[in-house]
Amino acid sequence: MEKNGEKIVNPAAKGRETSEFLMAIVRTLSTSADFEQREKEKARIEKTFIQSDKRLGELVSENYQELAQITQDFSTISKSVNEAREKIKKIKDDLSSCKTLLHCKRDELRRLWIEGVEQKTMVAMLDQIEQIKEVPTKLDNLLLKKHYLHGTELVVNAVAKLENQLVGVEALRDLKAELITRKEQLHDVLIEELNKQIYIKSPNLSSLPGKRGSSVMKQDTLKRKGINGIPAPEKLEFGKEVKEDLNSNPEDDPAHFIAILVESLYMLRKIPEAAEGLKVKIQPELSAIVARTSQAILESSSNQMDSSSQSQCLLDFLESIFHQFRFVAHMHKVVLRNLHKIIISGVFTVSGVPVRQECLYDMTDVWSKIQAVVELLLREYLDVENTAASRQRAPTSFDEPSTDINSFFAKKRPAKPKKMALFRFDASIHAISTNSYVDDSRAFDTGDLFSSSLLAEMGLEKNQMVCKPSVYNITAIFKPLESFIREIEDAIACPDGTSSLQAFVTDFVQNIFLGQVHYTVLTSIGSATKDLIRYYKNPQSFDALRHVVDHKTQKELGVSRPLLTSTVTVDKNLQELRELMQDLPDYADQFLNMICNTLKEYKDTCHSAYREIVQYDSDDRRVISAMWAKDEDISRFLRSLPSWRSLQSSSGQELATDDVCSEEEIKALNSKEAQILISNLTSSDGLIQQEIITDVTQMRTIANVHESVEWFSNRMKDFSNRLCARTNTTPAETAAAEYPPVSEKTLSSLRNLVKDFQDLAEICLLLLHLEVRVHCFYFLLPVAKQSNYAGPIDDLDPDSNVLKLNKDLSSMEEVLQQSLQPKKFKYIFESLGFLVASILMNSIQYMKKINENGIKKMCRNLFAIQQNLTNITMSREPDLDHARQYYELLYINPDDVITMIAEKGSQYTFQEYTELIKLHHRSHAALSPSQLENRMQKLKDVFFKTPNGD
Repeated sequence: MEKNGEKIVNPAAKGRETSEFLMAIVRTLSTSADFEQREKEKARIEKTFIQSDKRLGELVSENYQELAQITQDFSTISKSVNEAREKIKKIKDDLSSCKTLLHCKRDELRRLWIEGVEQKTMVAMLDQIEQIKEVPTKLDNLLLKKHYLHGTELVVNAVAKLENQLVGVEALRDLKAELITRKEQLHDVLIEELNKQIYIKSPNLSSLPGKRGSSVMKQDTLKRKGINGIPAPEKLEFGKEVKEDLNSNPEDDPAHFIAILVESLYMLRKIPEAAEGLKVKIQPELSAIVARTSQAILESSSNQMDSSSQSQCLLDFLESIFHQFRFVAHMHKVVLRNLHKIIISGVFTVSGVPVRQECLYDMTDVWSKIQAVVELLLREYLDVENTAASRQRAPTSFDEPSTDINSFFAKKRPAKPKKMALFRFDASIHAISTNSYVDDSRAFDTGDLFSSSLLAEMGLEKNQMVCKPSVYNITAIFKPLESFIREIEDAIACPDGTSSLQAFVTDFVQNIFLGQVHYTVLTSIGSATKDLIRYYKNPQSFDALRHVVDHKTQKELGVSRPLLTSTVTVDKNLQELRELMQDLPDYADQFLNMICNTLKEYKDTCHSAYREIVQYDSDDRRVISAMWAKDEDISRFLRSLPSWRSLQSSSGQELATDDVCSEEEIKALNSKEAQILISNLTSSDGLIQQEIITDVTQMRTIANVHESVEWFSNRMKDFSNRLCARTNTTPAETAAAEYPPVSEKTLSSLRNLVKDFQDLAEICLLLLHLEVRVHCFYFLLPVAKQSNYAGPIDDLDPDSNVLKLNKDLSSMEEVLQQSLQPKKFKYIFESLGFLVASILMNSIQYMKKINENGIKKMCRNLFAIQQNLTNITMSREPDLDHARQYYELLYINPDDVITMIAEKGSQYTFQEYTELIKLHHRSHAALSPSQLENRMQKLKDVFFKTPNGD
């Protein structure tokens, strides 16, 4: 066996090895016949002995001190043992002598013992009398230091002695009457001290505003650690005897102090009276806590009385109240556990009858009183009485709109003019200041907070409130209130599952608060949408000046373009409802239903206003651009264009690699768009009449609607993305979610409404995109159909319709640039040059004839439009150069044009060359139809043989 690298040898084995070694030496010496060998063995053994002796000497030298100390200690112990033996022997001898002597004087000793007992009894009685005389002084000192257990025991024992051992001492009659009176008074002192420990010593002023984080103790912390160092009642060790330390402050351990007070009441046989006294005092003491806390809150927050600080004051006030009420309930639980311990022991009787547990109150009584006081408090702070008198009840179903939006557009009879007072003074400075003072005084003078009887119990005439009463105060206190209610329900295990306080809060929220919120939202949004509708119907009205938010609001919202006031108002109201979903998570579905209801109404309002703009005359006909924007085929094609996809990409949706188009593909798609528009607008001989929006202010309105609705839909989409359905949410996800889970049906409805707003925003943008192009057709189609291009030499100015178009485009640029973001403004006007060039090139078929002056006039038309579009789009617009070069081909003989195609390739389509040759022939009457046919055949042969031919 080895330890730490050294081999450990068993002592028995070591002795055995030594003896075997000696025997081997003896055998070697006895059996060896060779003298020299014996001498060698002897020399080896002697050498080993010398080494062993040397090692032994070294060990003795090293451990000399220990050996000397052991020897000395052994000598001392041996000496003490001998001395003790001698003393014991002497004591035995002395005891034997005493026994002999006492046996000789037995009778004398008996007489002396009897006299001693008599003398001792008399001395003891005198001592008791002296102690009884000192009881009042000692009792005062003990009560002063709050050592009630010793004091109670002292007075109870003193009265018992006076009524038993000292009952015949007449000199103690007055002292006996005094002590009996003090004993009765001690009961009241103990009850008062118990109430003080339960209510006055509660942490009522230690957690006021500014200490919100420490003002509320969580329930699990209370159960685990107790309150203010008091262990939870279920952790108290009631099996131990209650003892009182006279050298310590009894209030340092509140739980032990309460046990002492209850034990003192037990000594006085006053347990039933004490229980009844505690029960009667619950509600008045709770009300006193409310009054003290309210006053302390007002004193600490007297310099901050704005709306936000008032809500914070109310929250701090209620959290402080809840914290104190938890403490009160906890202390009552400690008291009851001590009372039950005495009753369960079965040793306490009154008049010989055991006291039953039913004679005591229980925690249900305590929590019922707490709920009653909290409910009275909430009734005043939530302004229940005033709101109930003029209650705005919520509709039965928040999914259905409560108002008919068509009523805003129905024709109404002109209202009769009302008689107006000639003078009014309500808006004067004096009246305003007076009314404000009266309102503030009424708001904070709350003598009706408690009933008159309750006020009398508290000794107060009125109570001041920490904030103004309002139904909206529920938003600041709902979560801590619900948490407190859950604590109550867990504590009392409600038989019907709902406490009275929970029933009150539920009734208030469902029957008062939700209706008030719904009414307020409808009023606010209704006012905003009515102004919006009046603006749409009469853009020149005074309301038109106020339909968009100011620059300050734009900056606060972080937007670069104006938004409709109605949209911002609706969003503000919905933001308040979203906050209410967070403040009152139990009613998230109701608030979400309100949001959906509001969105439905506002969606109908926006659609109705949109229809008012795009309709003309008195019938249901719409402007061309509106019909095309709603057309599925045209809308699908426009949304497939690169310009639209790039617009969506800039909105946060990235373009796929397959969606990126080359310049030739973009030109082909623009050509297809132009062909679709041309085929739809030039198919008949008639011109566009009133199918356009002639008032640019309405286009600005549409742009404002687009920006507003898009901004609004993005905000609502972000909100809907942060919501989760109740059926698909785990408890962990629910705890981490920003908003509480909601009904899947309502969430689906919300997302559909958000999609409707997104569609409306896209339709408005498509409408503007198409409207600008329809304006080009409106002004440019008459250029070819009605103007004369074979006029005299002095008719070289641009066509009047071209000038009108330029003016119209400049006006639209001015209003749209202010109302649309740059990327959307670019989308409206980009590729417009290609469309204008296509319109004018396609219009060549409507010209009867043209001369050189007409060619110059058309080139000037194109140049004027090019200059204007260049100023708008800040690009060259080369497509208009292409169109001008097309008309300049009219200067050349058709045969030369055909030769140019054969030599250089085609720059235009076969149809465009055909119309060009036809116009040339119409302009020269001397040319025969056969020449036209020959040239057309030649053009066909050449065009389809060239590499660039169609």
